[in-house]
Amino acid sequence: MPDDGQPDVYLSSQEMHAVMHGDRLRVRVVRQDKRGRSEGRVLEILERRKKPIIGRLLLESGIWLVAPEDKRYGQDILIPKNAIANATAGQIVAVELTEPPSLYSQPVGRVTEVLGEIDDPGMEIEIAVRKYEVPHAFSADTLAQAAKLPDKVRTVDLKQRIDLRDVALVTIDGEDARDFDDAVYCEPHKQGRGKTAFKGWRLLVAIADVSHYVKPGEPLDRDAYERATSVYFPRRVIPMLPEKLSNGLCSLNPEQDRLSMVCDMLVSEDGELHAYQFYPAVINSHARLTYTEVAAILGNTHGPEAHKRKALVPHLLHLHEVYRALLSQRAKRGAVDFETTETQIVCDDNGRIEKIVPRTRNEAHRLIEEAMLAANVCSADFIAGGKHASLYRVHEGPTPEKRMALQAYLRALGIGMGISDDPTPGEYQAIAQATKDRPDAQQIHTMLLRSMQQAIYTPANAGHFGLAYQAYTHFTSPIRRYPDLLVHRVIKALLANKKYALDAHKMEAANPLPKRPGRPTKTLNPATASTDVERWEIVGAHCSANERRADEASRDVEAWLKCRFMRDHLGEEFSGTVSAVTTFGIFVQLDALYVEGLVHITELGGEYFRFDEVRQELRGERTGIRYGTGARVQVQVSRVDLDGRKIDFRLVRDQDEARTLQRGPRDKHGDPKRHDKRSERRARRDAAAAPAPTVEPMPLPPPDPPTAVDALERVEQADRALKAERRKSARATKTSTTHPVAAAKQTARGAAKSVAGKSSGAPPAKTTRRKRT
Repeated sequence: MPDDGQPDVYLSSQEMHAVMHGDRLRVRVVRQDKRGRSEGRVLEILERRKKPIIGRLLLESGIWLVAPEDKRYGQDILIPKNAIANATAGQIVAVELTEPPSLYSQPVGRVTEVLGEIDDPGMEIEIAVRKYEVPHAFSADTLAQAAKLPDKVRTVDLKQRIDLRDVALVTIDGEDARDFDDAVYCEPHKQGRGKTAFKGWRLLVAIADVSHYVKPGEPLDRDAYERATSVYFPRRVIPMLPEKLSNGLCSLNPEQDRLSMVCDMLVSEDGELHAYQFYPAVINSHARLTYTEVAAILGNTHGPEAHKRKALVPHLLHLHEVYRALLSQRAKRGAVDFETTETQIVCDDNGRIEKIVPRTRNEAHRLIEEAMLAANVCSADFIAGGKHASLYRVHEGPTPEKRMALQAYLRALGIGMGISDDPTPGEYQAIAQATKDRPDAQQIHTMLLRSMQQAIYTPANAGHFGLAYQAYTHFTSPIRRYPDLLVHRVIKALLANKKYALDAHKMEAANPLPKRPGRPTKTLNPATASTDVERWEIVGAHCSANERRADEASRDVEAWLKCRFMRDHLGEEFSGTVSAVTTFGIFVQLDALYVEGLVHITELGGEYFRFDEVRQELRGERTGIRYGTGARVQVQVSRVDLDGRKIDFRLVRDQDEARTLQRGPRDKHGDPKRHDKRSERRARRDAAAAPAPTVEPMPLPPPDPPTAVDALERVEQADRALKAERRKSARATKTSTTHPVAAAKQTARGAAKSVAGKSSGAPPAKTTRRKRT
């Protein structure tokens, strides 16, 4: 991947003998392939990878070696007998290279850490954090600084803060949440008289004031910047901040005084943000509520949950009212809102998957989401109004290439609605609403999502396309996201009429990440950036890259757990839905288990399949069977690759339906009463050109019994063969009965004509045999 953001350069397997994933190289582009892609040759190895490599220790024919977990390394690492530490064969270890690979030798290393057996509880997380280089241990300086922090809010911390401890702020989170970084409160509000009077609600969103404890340049800040985000795994979280802060001082625990930054908003009856202000405060959460509990209270204000929280019910009803108003404004903006199914992994005491269940979103989830969106919008507006540099959460619309591909896809499906050359979020939402009841709605919504770009952190405010905001940032989760912490610092600086400058010399990450492809920057280190905007750009790229790294690590762990879970279901059959289509097969998500696997193209039947990129489907050339996203299939679990995190399925055959599909075109276009071969060929051509019926794709059974047309054709072939054999026999009999003298003369005349023809160079004369009548 070039440093200047140019397209990737391909290295052949021969060129990869002497280098490994993560090395820095100097390469020369030597040729372009048929697609215009660059292929390179390694000229010089500038820097070798120094991080440990995670893999499984193996003993093969008396030779110790480590097979890396990350398949991008491409080759095993040899381990001398005296360098295996106390590890045994089959264990997961960390290896440090002692001899790099060359053109004629494998890399050599030594074991630096023994993680344990592959089946140990939590081993998949230990592998992932090292495989993706997620910082998982705080430095000694950070732990020492955290230990010196007070256990509770002190009197000196309350200076210049608004006291909101008597306001009935509450936290609403999931049942398994441990850190609470936001609290909410709402009450009706009227202001003024006459036509200019305001009527609506006062909405308070209080966010933990992490910036009060984490100062720029200190060890806590350096470790937080290096991580940039908390990483969430099933049953385990790797926090951005030490537990004393994330679960203690900065967590808005119930009935505990906590420092916070408050966004105080006035929301009109039609959902518009009428006014807002920010200020530091001290709060005391009146209750720790869960989404399930709040949804039950809103659904039945006289139920047992409401009776238990009787004093808070009026405030929760006001929150629900302001939520409905904000939701109506969201619809007016045309914000994109796709209904997707999220899943939750439920693990047992050993860390293995017990079940996978859909994560349902109720009114309480949406209530908190709208309140947080409102606070984030106010933050972005406040910073933009103050003309201060900061990080915005930017989500751009589709690129021209993706827009054209989406337009072609919608036309191919015959959808009357489309997107313009300058699309708006409202156009996307209109298509989503119009197609939500179609059988292929999931496929259409997936394509809409894929056409949009990925959200990033950047100081250049380009708005948020999906949410239909002109300016948007992240303010509500400073415990687990570093950009939110920076936004808090900028807001505090604006409130004090000051400017917050990035302490660039103290923000150098211990493990800088590579640049974003296609987004070249001059440097990775904020300390060496020449301008303030460039420093913010580098910090934004760092936070965006770490966010993607955290997502990849989480997905890797979930994939491992699902593979381990599916090993117990080998050979079982499940119904599922095609979730994606590629040139090499179809991905199917099981209905009961919410697990995705691949049906390879070789398992789809004994014919050639073409991939239609516009329609996103595979189509068989002989039968016309189509496999598109959203199709319903029956599959069998055939293979589970734990190391590769892959699950393979095999289509289950339904003989009756497949037989109907196989002879369907013949029954429809052929005429068994007519035996004319021209009619039969014409019918077959029409069947091949006709649109294939939309049926559930299934493998084909053995050939059907012959029809009348087939039987007639075979009789005619046999008849022709019999007549030819009779003619041949007749000629042989005639030749054998000719008089010997006449036969000799005939042979001599033929030989003479052949010699004469060769000597003259003229072609032999043609003779015509007169038919006997």
